[in-house]
Amino acid sequence: MGKLTIGVFSSLVGSMTLDFAVKLAEAAKNKGHDVDMWLSGNATMLSKKTQKKFRDYSYLEGPVKDLIGKGMQVTACEACAEARGYHKEDTLEGCHRHSMDWYLASCFSADRVMHIGGE
Repeated sequence: MGKLTIGVFSSLVGSMTLDFAVKLAEAAKNKGHDVDMWLSGNATMLSKKTQKKFRDYSYLEGPVKDLIGKGMQVTACEACAEARGYHKEDTLEGCHRHSMDWYLASCFSADRVMHIGGE
């Protein structure tokens, strides 16, 4: 099986890029592929622990925890997270925080790279 690196560059409220990226990662993991997910900009909110479920709102903490348990690597841009008030102690267990060089290294070692979102 191959390795897929997904770069998620979410825009502001109303974007479905996080939902799509998680579903894509789940489909790839279910087929046996390795998946690395890079969270940049507003996508770093996916790495924040203690998210709450609300009716009619997307809730991705559960699916992301399941994917991490299956071996997916989730890494948030440390600078983007800090700029949004998500500090190291706020990070979901199993998620990592690094600088952009981690993402570039993951892209270099991947069989396929997908950038999702961004304007």
